[in-house]
Amino acid sequence: MATRIESDLLGELQVPVDAYYGVQTQRAVENFNISTARLSHYRHFIWALGAVKMAAIKANHELGLVNDKVKNAVVQACKEVMEGKFDKEFPIDMIQGGAGTSTNMNANEVIANRALELMGYEKGQYEYCSPNDIVNLSQSTNDAYPTAIKLSLIKMNYILIEHLQQLVEAFKRKGTEFADIIKMGRTQLQDAVPMTLGQEFCAYAMTLSEEIERLNQNANLFLEVNMGATAIGTGINSVEGYSDACVKHLCDITGYPIVLASDLVEATPDTGSYVIYSSALKRMAVKISKVCNDLRLLSSGPRAGLNEINLPPMQPGSSIMPGKVNPVIPEVMNQICYKVIGNDLTVTFAAEAGQLQLNVMEPVLAHSILESIQFLMRGMDTLRLKCIDGITANADVCENMVLKSIGIVTALNPHIGYKNSTRIAKEALKTGKGVYEIVLEEGILSEEQLKEILKPENMIGPAKRTCQ
Repeated sequence: MATRIESDLLGELQVPVDAYYGVQTQRAVENFNISTARLSHYRHFIWALGAVKMAAIKANHELGLVNDKVKNAVVQACKEVMEGKFDKEFPIDMIQGGAGTSTNMNANEVIANRALELMGYEKGQYEYCSPNDIVNLSQSTNDAYPTAIKLSLIKMNYILIEHLQQLVEAFKRKGTEFADIIKMGRTQLQDAVPMTLGQEFCAYAMTLSEEIERLNQNANLFLEVNMGATAIGTGINSVEGYSDACVKHLCDITGYPIVLASDLVEATPDTGSYVIYSSALKRMAVKISKVCNDLRLLSSGPRAGLNEINLPPMQPGSSIMPGKVNPVIPEVMNQICYKVIGNDLTVTFAAEAGQLQLNVMEPVLAHSILESIQFLMRGMDTLRLKCIDGITANADVCENMVLKSIGIVTALNPHIGYKNSTRIAKEALKTGKGVYEIVLEEGILSEEQLKEILKPENMIGPAKRTCQ
């Protein structure tokens, strides 16, 4: 491979001759071969890095620190980075030491070398546009990197909610489709009282739709940034007016209502917004996993389980048991949710590890949240398209369970009294007879009365009664 020589604090290093990244990126590639997750896998993070660098160069130009030629070249390079033209030039592992310095320098080097190219120079001729002195002017990793993380999370949150809303709508459609199918509700895995399958699926839609507000509420905390804080929040190496100008340009570039933190020393090591947003992802994951547990139970069998619904068959379920089909889609969604829950614990530990004026654990914190979002989006699409949309109901099975269940005695309680209801329930358990059958045998109610009381519409909601 043809290379060029670049140098830094530690000496000279060979860099691929065609690479837009430089020496510090190359060192990070060699030092941090940790995971399979690279910066290039997170398009929106790279977009955010480009936005931060564009806002910075525009602010510096506005304050007279950069000439027109350099400013225009850097702005164009940033625009191309935001558009995804240089994603492959971000090869660094998401998990890295240095509090994100390698990521920040990766962006600085790519943008500087592209700007040099636009101005007619060769890559590496940094005397005309330096990654540090120009692209990183008035910045530090400690303000540019977390700001980019926050911008990427705001963008990804919008996309995540689109995927979540599609899943909610899928459950709503099934709720409508199953509105007239009577079935037994269950508490503690025991028969409870009747409901409709539609009510059950509408409840799934509602519990997940609640998470949209929570996610948006917590994502709004990312709108506060610390640009201009530089190293520890004191603003060293920036000039008066830079922070406000940079934030104004960030608003214009992204369309987000970005605000500057009121105390930059406090904001620089603070990771509270990541903690609360990750907790919202965890809460959503817990709910989705619970729903998947239900789907697996409701479809269990088909002969020796509940068998109330049928999940679309996706693949053979056994290498030894012919005919077996497993609920593989809810199972994989469960596992995705466990990963999100684990990532939240990682975020918690990473946030707690902040010391004095900086939290150096932001790379693993950022990767954990970005991975959780990505996993959830893919998982929800898979769950919706390969499972929820194709679910069918076994209406006869559901109805027979209601008629045979002792749980329907609860519907009779207001008509025959708690004492009679308890006695009939015990008799049903003892003899194996149905509640319906015993009530008729004993003449407690007529068949017409029983049919009226046990109409589905009379068992799935509050009754209208007058005082006895």
